[in-house]
Amino acid sequence: MLTLTEISKGYGGRDLFADVSLQINRGDRVGLVGANGAGKSTLFSIILDHNSPDEGSVTRERNMSLGFLPQETAPKGDETVLETATELTSEVQKHRKMIKAHDADESVDDDAYHTALARMDELGVYLAEPKAKTILRGLAFREEDFHKPLKSLSGGWCMRAHLARLLVMEPDLLMLDEPTNHLDLESVIWFQDYLQNFPGAILTISHDREFLNCLVHQIFELRHRKLNKYNGDFDHYLVEREERHRKHVQAYENQQKQIEQMRRSADKFRASARRSSQAQNKLKQIDRMELIEAPESDEGTVSFRFPQPERVGQHPVRLHGIHQSYGDHVVYRGIDFECTRAQRMVLVGPNGAGKSTLLKIIGDIIPFQEGERQLGHNVKIGYYAQNRTDMLRPSRTVLEEVMAMEKPVPEQLARTILGSFLFRGDDVFKPISVLSGGEKSRLALVKQLLDPPNVLLMDEPTTHLDIPSIEALIYALKQYEGTLILISHDVYFIRSIAENVLHISGGELTFYPGNYDYYLEKTKSGARAGLTAGTRELTNARPEDAAATQAKVDKPRSGRKTKEQKRKEAEERQARSRKKKESTQGIASAEKRIAELETRQEELVQFLQDEAHMTDGAKAAATQQEIGEVARKLQTAYSDWDRWSQIAESIG
Repeated sequence: MLTLTEISKGYGGRDLFADVSLQINRGDRVGLVGANGAGKSTLFSIILDHNSPDEGSVTRERNMSLGFLPQETAPKGDETVLETATELTSEVQKHRKMIKAHDADESVDDDAYHTALARMDELGVYLAEPKAKTILRGLAFREEDFHKPLKSLSGGWCMRAHLARLLVMEPDLLMLDEPTNHLDLESVIWFQDYLQNFPGAILTISHDREFLNCLVHQIFELRHRKLNKYNGDFDHYLVEREERHRKHVQAYENQQKQIEQMRRSADKFRASARRSSQAQNKLKQIDRMELIEAPESDEGTVSFRFPQPERVGQHPVRLHGIHQSYGDHVVYRGIDFECTRAQRMVLVGPNGAGKSTLLKIIGDIIPFQEGERQLGHNVKIGYYAQNRTDMLRPSRTVLEEVMAMEKPVPEQLARTILGSFLFRGDDVFKPISVLSGGEKSRLALVKQLLDPPNVLLMDEPTTHLDIPSIEALIYALKQYEGTLILISHDVYFIRSIAENVLHISGGELTFYPGNYDYYLEKTKSGARAGLTAGTRELTNARPEDAAATQAKVDKPRSGRKTKEQKRKEAEERQARSRKKKESTQGIASAEKRIAELETRQEELVQFLQDEAHMTDGAKAAATQQEIGEVARKLQTAYSDWDRWSQIAESIG
């Protein structure tokens, strides 16, 4: 389907990669990995024909469709979220503009208008809407978001809308550049599951190890200007890469020993006039050898110690009776929260549940309407969010920024820690103004860790970081002795760091006194249903009380049901039954209506295609008008079917 043959590319006299070959077949799931600057995005741009290789060729299967999700994108017009998700081709955009102009009473010819409506139906736009809505919901959009202008949303939400468009389009090859960067944890899990049944091939750049393990069957690594192929997921790639490196080192060392022995023999033979020919033969043998390249050394394990924060009391932060709302939207109503010294907690829950809001309340970043926030003795709070990079001085160099910190550090320590976050050699003299988003994020992390607070709040700290940087951050946080509360979509990062989980949903906090796998076990095993009745017992719970509370919630309950309980359950069953019957009838009615309208639509299109009717302009115009009316009715019928299907799904 796609073949790259001996591709080479360089910039400014520096080779990014040389003699790179790659083949992707239908149904392949391929991950492209490598350090920042290795050339992954450049290789993508060559595949997309946005860039040309210096040498080599790119061969694409004829009529192959290709969809690409870049790391950043921006709205180009006034398109809504739903329009973006169903904008399958540029032709759709053209017809959509014409229809909008006509509906706004602008000077658009009626014939052109009805032709556009009919063509939109032929392209399957109206059929795509139910699918687009399902995908948008999976990516955490709400129903009321569908008709919002895309330009009114943040960059992260724009990316989600474009991702939905690609999933609706279902191209033969789906190319994704860091697709999980702007997704929350629950959306990442939904996205991983959805891609399991995606019909096309997938090629993705990602720093998310868990995402790669769940999705890909092959890893291609750009490293030292070469592209190396590994079968299997990311974990298998790590093991196989280490084994290949070990064998390469061994083979290189063996060959070097052999060459050294042959040279010593040649030196001895030169001393004898009778054996000088043998000396020449030895040297010729060396010249004819196919030399094994010297292994390029990997960066060693980070081995420094970060400064540690001052010690605080047992409970650094307490919240009591916190009320928080944005306009009419109530986020929290009277919640309590507290954390303990040296605790490592991750906040999880659906998008919009209030995770970032809670983090900002703890950090005193935003005010709250009611309640009390108490800090323990000597508490210093640090808040790290994606906009943390705004605190950097663009006019300074990387090293100057670190050396200008309020708490001075020795230059050697500063350069050592900068090196662990991939600022090596002359990189420390780069002006901050020329750094990429990922480099600025790494520098902000270095500053945070060189003068650490005793309560560290981190909102999506791994966004824009590559895998080596994430590993360096994990190493640093494992040394950190303060309290850590974080939000992350990176499951590998969460598993490496978090020791407790706080689930936030519906304005309530549920504490799980174990790591992320403990949380998954409790929620997947059906204990979540049992926890519902006991949520208020876990809500606002102190971590040290949570184990006892959890045991209490998990304890089986006995005793007979009261008459009131039985009556209430019977009423609920009857209500569900009525609702289920109503939804079943609604689905059947919508399906019948869709079938009738689709049949009528086919009849009208066939009528227009009949040459015998093309000469009757008035009749053709009337037919086109009816096609437009049928298309509108079909759209309504599809929406009705989608609504009843959601109701039926919610009943179970």
